[in-house]
Amino acid sequence: MMKKGQESGSTRRMIMTLLKMKGPLTIGALAEELGITEMGVRRHVLQLEQESLAKTKVVRQALGRPLHVYSLTERAEDHFPKSYHNLALELLRELDHGSGLDAVNVLFEGRKRRMLAQYSPMMENRGLEERVAELSSIQNAGGYMAEWNREEDGTFVMQEYNCPIRQVATQYRKACQCEQGLFEELLGAKVTRTECMAEGGQSCRYAIAPLKKDKTSEMSG
Repeated sequence: MMKKGQESGSTRRMIMTLLKMKGPLTIGALAEELGITEMGVRRHVLQLEQESLAKTKVVRQALGRPLHVYSLTERAEDHFPKSYHNLALELLRELDHGSGLDAVNVLFEGRKRRMLAQYSPMMENRGLEERVAELSSIQNAGGYMAEWNREEDGTFVMQEYNCPIRQVATQYRKACQCEQGLFEELLGAKVTRTECMAEGGQSCRYAIAPLKKDKTSEMSG
């Protein structure tokens, strides 16, 4: 049986996760998502504010009372999975200063090749939807908090709500370019990044579309 302290910690964690993935949100929206009372949600959110993990903003409406919406602070980022250390960024800077940016880019390209070799076998003999689902699972295992969905036109969207290498990607955009290239090769599809956390977005969002058949091949067929 879950103890009261565990329940409190679990609710708090769920609130932070909702604000990470869907925020900014009102108290009412959080309560609806969690299936608990607004009073219960407000108690947890106020505690997060006191700890500088959440912040509030008043949004004025044309009609009715102003809305109080809540979102996470930068400090809250430390409570989500991160797979890098400051040492990694320091080493990249040393390589950049000593050998130049091209040497750093070679490292990212090498990482991309290794990941491609590791994950390509998981994509064999699968349709695009299955490959998108598998890629989302791979990213989730790496702490990216990924989810995907199929659009009405047959394309797909994948979103990552956490970036374990955000600090690295912010300084070295080659990391983002290699990730997009990796996705395209693994999926065998056209992948377009429409939002990026390294550029200030709330998530990294990818539009995924099947590759158009080569016109020459179609004519010869």
